[in-house]
Amino acid sequence: MSILSRLALVAGMTAMLSSTALAAGLTVGFSQIGSESGWRAAETSVTKMEAEKRGIDLKFADAQQKQENQIKAIRGFIAQGVDAILVAPVVATGWDAVLGEAKDAKIPVILLDRGVDAAEDLYLTSVASDQVEEGRVAGRFLADSVKDKDCKVVELQGTVGSTPAINRKKGFEEAIAGKANISIVRSQTGDFTRAKGKEVMEGFIKAENGGKDICAVYAHNDDMAVGAIQAIKDAGLKPGSDILVVSIDAVPDIFSAMAAGEANATVELTPNMAGPAFDALEAYLKDGKAPEKFIITESKLYTPADNPQGEYEARKGLGY
Repeated sequence: MSILSRLALVAGMTAMLSSTALAAGLTVGFSQIGSESGWRAAETSVTKMEAEKRGIDLKFADAQQKQENQIKAIRGFIAQGVDAILVAPVVATGWDAVLGEAKDAKIPVILLDRGVDAAEDLYLTSVASDQVEEGRVAGRFLADSVKDKDCKVVELQGTVGSTPAINRKKGFEEAIAGKANISIVRSQTGDFTRAKGKEVMEGFIKAENGGKDICAVYAHNDDMAVGAIQAIKDAGLKPGSDILVVSIDAVPDIFSAMAAGEANATVELTPNMAGPAFDALEAYLKDGKAPEKFIITESKLYTPADNPQGEYEARKGLGY
């Protein structure tokens, strides 16, 4: 090995070790929305795994779907003097004051998988999917599936006021705009939960001729879709054929449903938001250069043609 090669190798190892040492010295607060869905549980699990892998001391707080709990947790992290804060915001509004407090304390905040309606200088970066594109992908799939057939869609929305609910609705509507044969006839929040999704779908079925007038259900997440599938079956109909099922997240249970012929498509939302977040944080703390304001993950479509049983097996150990 030449002296230049040896010097390059030493420099690379030094950089790697210094980065590892930097990560190992970090204390990071993580304010999670709660555990309203399998995907959310997986995000929590993967975030803890990423922190442990990097030697980061992760302080975890479960907000139980309440913004006031998140604000209290963030203020607690500030008081503890953590090095950074990760937050998956339960709703989009009402963050200016507490994010301003973090900024005043010189603690960088990174948003995970959801955005906020606040000045961009109040947070370091936002790691998320393009939620509007997720809705578009779901809508395009449905439009391609039904072609010119008349299709009445019922929509299970996420938590009212949350950015996924707002954006996934917007994207889906954009995708079916101009398709005179496709219409959303009923839309109601299922609050991202399986139980509420089932309950609301039962109401839709009763209101739409026992479900016979429903062509498809579009759910803003897979957990609501799984609840809807049960409601469809309880009504004596076949999910996946009598009523098409299209949703977002790509959790293991939707792949099981797909393998059984009871779901038609899901759009992936990766639970690993923490990996890119920690990478951005470590780079920022190392050289002071702010990362891109929005780090976007891929919105990948999965259908029964994509080995759903194999996808289930690959994902089931991630904490869903």
